[in-house]
Amino acid sequence: MNIDFDKMNGLVPAIVQDADTRKVLMLGFMNREAYDKTNETGLVTFYSRSRQKLWTKGEESGHVLHLVSMKNDCDNDTLLVQVHPEGPTCHTGTDTCWGEKNEEPIMFLKELQDFIDKRYKEMPKDSYTTSLFESGVNRMAQKVGEEAVETVIEATNGTPQRMVYEGADLLYHLIVLLTSKGYRIEDLAHELVERHSKSWKKH
Repeated sequence: MNIDFDKMNGLVPAIVQDADTRKVLMLGFMNREAYDKTNETGLVTFYSRSRQKLWTKGEESGHVLHLVSMKNDCDNDTLLVQVHPEGPTCHTGTDTCWGEKNEEPIMFLKELQDFIDKRYKEMPKDSYTTSLFESGVNRMAQKVGEEAVETVIEATNGTPQRMVYEGADLLYHLIVLLTSKGYRIEDLAHELVERHSKSWKKH
């Protein structure tokens, strides 16, 4: 990657973004040494302009930033650093340096998918998810149907709260079924993205 460290006297801005929620967490500066150390250790390291030395985020608090990826912009003088944060990022104790919550509820679906994947690989005893996998595809498909019917009933004759509750059950059982067939919830998202394009044609 070609980074222009000369434009700002050896430094480039490093925008830190949560790789999952896409929230911007903080802004720091890197020199070549900080950039290299970040790549070597997998922990985001900056150059402190006030102390004039390298510092690894979280080296004192433990709230480190685990590197996922780094890429530069079109002018090769700004880095986008995607991370998985461990704890709050700001020294004030907030999730971001702008006082925002680092959360995006829709992203929990990926976390849930990862959890169900783990259950499928490990099949721990006394787990409801394990019992679903052990029951076979027919039973898992039946559960999806049952939860769909219950969602429809709540939508037509129930309460909004119960509809959301049953809809969550439906989504969970659908992810379990997808996992058993070798798919993930992201595969449905990709399909919907394709359908949203003007060139998409129904199969």
